[in-house]
Amino acid sequence: MIDAYEDPGEPDCRGGARYLWWLVTQQAGRSALGALISAVWMVLLAATPYLLSRAVDEGLAPGDYAALAAWTGVLTGVHVFNAWLSIMRHRTMTRVRMDALFRTTKVLVGQSVRLGAALPRRIGAGEVVTIGVGDVQTISSCLTVIGPGFGAIVAYLAVAVLLLSVSVPIAVVVLLGMPTIAVLVGPLLGRLQGTETEYRERQGVLTARIADLAGGLRVLNGLGGKGLVADAFHRDSQRLRAQGYRVGAVTSWVQALGMGLPTLFLAVVTWLAARLAAQGAISVGELVSVYGYVAVLVRPMAFVVDMVYEVARGRVAARRVVRFLRLEPMPDTGTGTGTGTGDAPAESAALHDPESGVRVLPGRLTALAASLPADATAVVDRLGRYVPSAATWGTVPLSEIALPQLRARILVADHEADLFAGTLRELIAGHADPDGRDEAAITRAVHTAVAEDIVRALPDGLDTPIDAQGRNLSGGQRQRVRLVRALLADPEVLLAVEPTSALDAHTEARVAERLYAERRGRTTVVTSTSPLLLDRADIVHFLVDGKVAATGTHRELLDGEPGYRALVARDEDAEEILS
Repeated sequence: MIDAYEDPGEPDCRGGARYLWWLVTQQAGRSALGALISAVWMVLLAATPYLLSRAVDEGLAPGDYAALAAWTGVLTGVHVFNAWLSIMRHRTMTRVRMDALFRTTKVLVGQSVRLGAALPRRIGAGEVVTIGVGDVQTISSCLTVIGPGFGAIVAYLAVAVLLLSVSVPIAVVVLLGMPTIAVLVGPLLGRLQGTETEYRERQGVLTARIADLAGGLRVLNGLGGKGLVADAFHRDSQRLRAQGYRVGAVTSWVQALGMGLPTLFLAVVTWLAARLAAQGAISVGELVSVYGYVAVLVRPMAFVVDMVYEVARGRVAARRVVRFLRLEPMPDTGTGTGTGTGDAPAESAALHDPESGVRVLPGRLTALAASLPADATAVVDRLGRYVPSAATWGTVPLSEIALPQLRARILVADHEADLFAGTLRELIAGHADPDGRDEAAITRAVHTAVAEDIVRALPDGLDTPIDAQGRNLSGGQRQRVRLVRALLADPEVLLAVEPTSALDAHTEARVAERLYAERRGRTTVVTSTSPLLLDRADIVHFLVDGKVAATGTHRELLDGEPGYRALVARDEDAEEILS
């Protein structure tokens, strides 16, 4: 089974079936062993009627108790051996399933890391959850039935061969039974793939909506939109339930036919064998063996139907996994994010975004106030080289600069950036060694972000464990923790997206004052429409439809730009603080 630190290999992403086959070939020996054990186990099940018929015809019927005892001993030995084989079959197929599960999980995690910051832009959170929880399990489970399914086919052919020695007509009926069942069940399996694919798609959409609701419930409640969104979610969930019923209806027919048709088949063959026995064409022992053969065949035929059913579901899940694995990071060629290997400017230089007209002068606190917040965020993404752009740093296009240099000197601080579980000290230290971080630097960053109350309120201060995404902190506390982390990184250029949007006016005013003082002489960009923060900026760019409509100080824009004045208007408390 794959080791936790082992390379999972390069998956075959040409289709769902090819991905499943890749999982099999990655553990070819174990898969072949599982198929062999399953085949022997099934054949020995089919051999039981043969041994029973020998015991009847050679021991019980003529009264030869020695022969009867001998055949009974052989029958017992076969059953004991087969019981051991059954245990080994289950163990082997469990290892096959676990290897497929862990290997797929590692491949998906690796792809998530590869996509990095592009992941939320490429696929929804609900889709990722659905793939990671449901599809991975479906794929691994479908591989578990392949071994028994192969063994069932071998046993089916072995029984047909044994029946040739008893009666050719019965053998022909048995050989025709499997294709007949396949013809009857086949169309349902095709329909099952279609309905289950649609169900998985709807499930991913609904899961994403749950995540969005959980993250924005407080905002929705404040805007009075909670009921509206709840009604929409209710309608979507009802549609998902209806689709689930359709999947269940098809599944129930597949499973019913998988058990019912073999049983009906057993009745037909038994009736035919009984007529031949009544006519004297076969002996009583052969009649017993025919009944036993067909009774044993019920399980292999059910295994085959179950294998086809599970593989059909596995292909649906594998196609979704493959679709995720085919996603590529943001374009890295041409005028995009670039594959640059050049050097960044040796000294501080201006950042320029030609698309919006924003120019960020070195050593200044620059604010971006946009009528649509997404426009300001887009500028930051371009200046941070997270999306394709023609942005420059000094005279050098960002796309030509080696990415490690860029990331070391320019930091984009998103107000919704992830917070991983750990102590508060580990959260704010980032990738650096938290134990080696200067305490004075931590204290200064905490002070600048006005986060002293957070540290004091926690039972163990900086060493207090924080839940993933800071769930045991309030929204404003999480935002200040993110700001502490960005300040502690001490980048040459800091691009902060809405760093104070969740703070009350009093706290926001103190953050604005301290941030200006702390970052004096270093390049800092903030996106905001808060007059408390804008008033501290050296330069404010007013964006309309993603373009710079006016540039100046906050006071200048208030006096000369009615659109800007309307944008940054706040409640009376904020205006009093500003004055």
